[in-house]
Amino acid sequence: MSGPRVAMVLAAGLGVRMRPLTGDRPKALVEVAGRTLIDHTLDRLAAAGVTRAVVNVHAFADRLEAHLKHRRDIEIIISDERRALLETGGGVKQARRWLGEDPIWVANSDYVWIEEGPPALDSIAAAWDASRMDACVIVVPKARTLGFATPGDFSMASDGRLTHRGARADAPLHCFGIQILDPARVYAQPQAAFSLLKVWLEAAARGGLYGVAPDGLWMQVGDPAALAAAEARLAAAPA
Repeated sequence: MSGPRVAMVLAAGLGVRMRPLTGDRPKALVEVAGRTLIDHTLDRLAAAGVTRAVVNVHAFADRLEAHLKHRRDIEIIISDERRALLETGGGVKQARRWLGEDPIWVANSDYVWIEEGPPALDSIAAAWDASRMDACVIVVPKARTLGFATPGDFSMASDGRLTHRGARADAPLHCFGIQILDPARVYAQPQAAFSLLKVWLEAAARGGLYGVAPDGLWMQVGDPAALAAAEARLAAAPA
């Protein structure tokens, strides 16, 4: 089943935890196994059928824009956040004119993964049901992740419905920053700057937040140690 053709790629973070590697570039341009983080993300999205990606920029925005001009397999549109960071939800809201009203992909630009089995993005697309879902998010058992600093984010019911950890000490699943999202709930938020977590929690309260847990190893590349660990695992992975 085909998924959305439009994606929002979140690349406007400051990359504080990745210093000193982000002293002269945005985190999205840090290389993992010889390829920038944002290109890893765009490669996966293009393989899933995405034809347009809106990328928000802030730190070292000119450098990121110049890099993205070299992509020929996917249309890149820049959403400028040089004046102020809008967080994940605010970044999507500002890009409405390019994203449109239909379901979209939303992807962070600091994740890489080693797949086992069918492509993970195809699994999300196959699970997506706009009649009952506000969002369908990749979630991964903690034992199959690297680089995550939180004690877990969600629990998942047998039908795929997600419940956030809330006040509990931990949860069995880490949230991986790729999802299909109905953007209407984001556009309706009154604030200019806000996190997508707010949208997820509201969706979960309505029973509209779902997850998919693909096989494989899922890595967040948030700091130099996580970068080194990810490169080692990618180098050891079967071709």
